[in-house]
Amino acid sequence: MSSDSYTVVGAGAIGGTLAFALARAGHRVQLIDTDAEHVAVIRERGLTVARGERRESVRVEAATPDAFDGTVHRVLLAVKAQATGAALDWIAPRLAPDGWVVSFQNGFNEELIADRIGPERTVAAFVNIFADVIEPGVILDGGAGALVVGECHGAAVSGRVRALVADLQSWGPAVASDNVEGYLWAKAGFGAMLAATALADAPMAELIDRHPLTMHAVAGEVFDVADARGVELEAFDAFEPSAFRRAAGPGERSAATGRLTAWLGTQAKDRSGIWRDLAVRRRPVEVTTHYAEVFTQAERHGVGTPVLRSVIDGLRELERDPDLMAESRLDALDHLAASAPAQAGPAGSARPDRDRATAVGAWLEAHREDMVDDLAAYTSQGSASDDREALAACLAWVRGWLDGALGTPEAEEVLERERTGDILVRRYPGAGSRPVLLLGHYDTVWPTGTLAEWPFRRDGDRITGPGVFDMKAGLVQAVWALRALDALGLPRPACTLMLNGDEETGSLTSSDAIVAEALDSRAALVFEAAADGAVKTARKGVGLFTLTVTGREAHAGLDPDAGASAVEELAQQILLLAGLRDREAGTSLNVGVVEGGTRSNVTAGRAVARLDVRVATAAEQERVGAALAALRPVDGRTSVEVTGGWNRPVFERTPAVAELAQLARSCAATLGHDLRETSVGGASDGNFVVAAGVPVLDGIGAVGSGAHARSENTSVAGMVERAALTAMVLTTLSDG
Repeated sequence: MSSDSYTVVGAGAIGGTLAFALARAGHRVQLIDTDAEHVAVIRERGLTVARGERRESVRVEAATPDAFDGTVHRVLLAVKAQATGAALDWIAPRLAPDGWVVSFQNGFNEELIADRIGPERTVAAFVNIFADVIEPGVILDGGAGALVVGECHGAAVSGRVRALVADLQSWGPAVASDNVEGYLWAKAGFGAMLAATALADAPMAELIDRHPLTMHAVAGEVFDVADARGVELEAFDAFEPSAFRRAAGPGERSAATGRLTAWLGTQAKDRSGIWRDLAVRRRPVEVTTHYAEVFTQAERHGVGTPVLRSVIDGLRELERDPDLMAESRLDALDHLAASAPAQAGPAGSARPDRDRATAVGAWLEAHREDMVDDLAAYTSQGSASDDREALAACLAWVRGWLDGALGTPEAEEVLERERTGDILVRRYPGAGSRPVLLLGHYDTVWPTGTLAEWPFRRDGDRITGPGVFDMKAGLVQAVWALRALDALGLPRPACTLMLNGDEETGSLTSSDAIVAEALDSRAALVFEAAADGAVKTARKGVGLFTLTVTGREAHAGLDPDAGASAVEELAQQILLLAGLRDREAGTSLNVGVVEGGTRSNVTAGRAVARLDVRVATAAEQERVGAALAALRPVDGRTSVEVTGGWNRPVFERTPAVAELAQLARSCAATLGHDLRETSVGGASDGNFVVAAGVPVLDGIGAVGSGAHARSENTSVAGMVERAALTAMVLTTLSDG
């Protein structure tokens, strides 16, 4: 391609619209798109724009990425945000030394582009085009919009920007600006409203009009983040960002909303591209990528975004099943938005205090070796889940240690159990009438005697030994967090420390007590180990089932047709069970143990399979449970029976869980750390608590690896860091 031509990478709604306008104005345009059918139609018939019943086509060059290997100069990048990295992989080796790339994309992509090809070859842009690809080679023109171009990082408008804007005026009112960032953040607020409308199947204007609480909340949360960054927001089209800031009056906001919905009602496209991706194309949406930067900045600045996070969570659910679109989702968000200003989840309106963080971090760092000594002493107490005598001795040690570390509790209960370890409940006074539950377990998977061959060891920052990661370091951290707050005279909420002795065997004798305690708590911190440093805000539900097949025994040689093999029937059933897996929905099913038959010359009369099922949603739990209950034999001469059940409910990332995780991220930021969150397949006692409707922050325990393995280890620095995080979460909760 010549240096005066344009290469448009991504020939979808935005890229196709701009390419059409440039080509119609006489510019040479090369389209690059991964959709081979779309490219083939453009090559054969031209690029077509539809406006109502009228269609107009222009000839442009078009190719798939693998079919073009020339040099590119002026690149208009218009791929989905999540495809930016892959597109840059293609562009970077082909970009001329004096070439540049302009991001005509939704979301915040300039930094990624600048990191790959350099800021001097990166141009920023804001685009608000209502268009859609309605069939291969055809773009639906959604009406006039806004388009702003500027240099990267707010540099002064350059000659190349002016030249590009002049060419793009063949499309419409393109302008140059040194504050593209202000437009991008303004659009992020507007886009959040459009994202919320995709939760239901109705026109955007109508949903915005019917659900102003949700719409104003999501835009306001985005603008809270923009304000924290010092961004000067810019108005565009019919959207007035100043009216959706928190400080705006209700009359101003209502009037601006009316003008916005009236403008949306004039657009040919009445539903968002997000809605179309879900409902029509049935594919993942890019909006979840758009708001990653918003959430990152929110965490960095300690800004809460509970309603926006709930919108994104809802869209992720619809990616798995678009038929779950419903306006009731917006009704629920209205309720959340109404409660968010006064009581946004368990954290309320509290914000972490940097001075407190500095003091907490310094105090705990000064007691680093004391924490190590406590973990060494605790690890030396064997606590195998199947050894009641060892569990009793360990719990007695824990009680004595707690007395020395935290003093006499306000109240203590030891809930005795016949076949497992007892449950310890200790109540410590503090602010508020409802306590925060500090939940853990003192049993481990390691058999009695393990300590003799594998004792506690420290090598610099690394500590090894049975249970140091899962989860003895977690309890040490929790105790030292409380000690830090008390020593520094910092406020904390009332806390209930609860330790059970059968978590590693499924909490079969403790789950009811855990739920009962949780229902009296405002929130729970679960001191299970972290997942590569991340806290856990979603866990799968676990089902443990046994499939038993009864057949008919016979002599396999003398009378092979007389019997009905339970083993063969079980094999058939296992193949059927494999069909219950759904990787996209997060559902796994493992046949872990198979037993059957008595002798090789006897047709098997009985066979058994033991199943482990993991599900990510309550809907999947219901589906799999119903399917297991409906199993019927393939060979009518046999019978099948499924026993067992769901050991732990699903731990879903509810809005309250998300808010508690946001609080933890803000606290980590004040300590100088980034805190990630993740979803895991393993279950914990947190599953019971979330299912009871109580928000949980799980995985706030040890930083390390190797749970249930001889490589089990934890980090000394991680202990100090997580104890400080726990202390900051607790003291911040006391302010809420």
